[in-house]
Amino acid sequence: MSILKAAVLARSSNAGLATVGVFWGGFSALVPDLKAGISAPDDAFGLSMMMAAFGGIAAMAIAPRLMSFLGRSGMLICGLLLVPAFFLLLLPQSAAGFGAIMILIGAAVSFLDIAANMRISVLEERHSRHLMNFSHAMFSFGFAGSALITSLGRKAGFGPQEILPMLAVVALGLCALMWEAKDWRGPVPEPAGSDQRKPWAVIVLTAAILLAAFVSENAGETWTALHIERTLGGPAGEGGFGPVALGLTMGVGRLMGQAVAARIGATRLVMWSACLGVAGAMIIALAPTPFVAVAGVGLLGLGVAVTVPSANSILGGLVRPDQRAHAISRAWMIGFTGFFIGPTAVGIIAEMAGLRIAFAVIAIVMAMIIPLALTLKRRGG
Repeated sequence: MSILKAAVLARSSNAGLATVGVFWGGFSALVPDLKAGISAPDDAFGLSMMMAAFGGIAAMAIAPRLMSFLGRSGMLICGLLLVPAFFLLLLPQSAAGFGAIMILIGAAVSFLDIAANMRISVLEERHSRHLMNFSHAMFSFGFAGSALITSLGRKAGFGPQEILPMLAVVALGLCALMWEAKDWRGPVPEPAGSDQRKPWAVIVLTAAILLAAFVSENAGETWTALHIERTLGGPAGEGGFGPVALGLTMGVGRLMGQAVAARIGATRLVMWSACLGVAGAMIIALAPTPFVAVAGVGLLGLGVAVTVPSANSILGGLVRPDQRAHAISRAWMIGFTGFFIGPTAVGIIAEMAGLRIAFAVIAIVMAMIIPLALTLKRRGG
């Protein structure tokens, strides 16, 4: 399928995921400044970020009903809810305040993220086309562009007060692409007399894969800038090149995954990608220079690139059309906690043993994806 066709069919979801990428890209590149601004040690900063999981899980629990109620306005409303999150990051002056703000941010980000993924799954079934990898590539390119702009801004002497409002304007512009056409149609209704049992076995297996992928991805997004600048002695601003490399390689990897999945299958693609992620995390852990670390981050990005979108597509193909919204939201409720557990766990490990050991642990987490994918394959994935 042409890239142009994928861009048109999932326009609103592409814009939604790109907006999520803009937020996290700027956040990741600003971690050294945000952490210094609240005077928090590694473990306290990691724990405060984990508070976003509470808001995120709550948002995902109600997302299917909310999106059904909002109809074709759902994506746009969720996008507009995320714009104030950029300004919320400027408010906290302590780790406790930062944690409270992260609850609200976690909810805002998760509403848009899960709304986009549920919408893509509906479109994949309706058009019989694979769209997940392309749409998630938009997240990655949004992330990389935002991280790059933020890094260059920091090198020029700008801080969060100048950078975050600018990124909020970009997010607001992307919201203009989230409107749905008048011929919008929601998910397929439940067939009369259908089995009411939920497919929890495949939901939990997919959730475990998502958990490992999100732990690895967000640990790379959040801590590589600090690792490059503090552990390896890179100058201020250059740490942001780690998140840039992660976003770019994830974006390229997802565009490539669109074609590769059709050749070798989504499950095999996930397993080979996990192997790349293991290698990337170990290179980051052992890197003697910032350049080598950035290369490792790029390899980690290739490793995690297709895992989340491919797992979503596998799950969508294993459940009935009317079950997709529930299945994806519940898998993400479990798996997306990894997006917040990852930075927290890395912070705790870094405080005790250093960031090198923390990234070695990430390599182990990535390796766990392989047996999980094999088990899901035996279920028909």
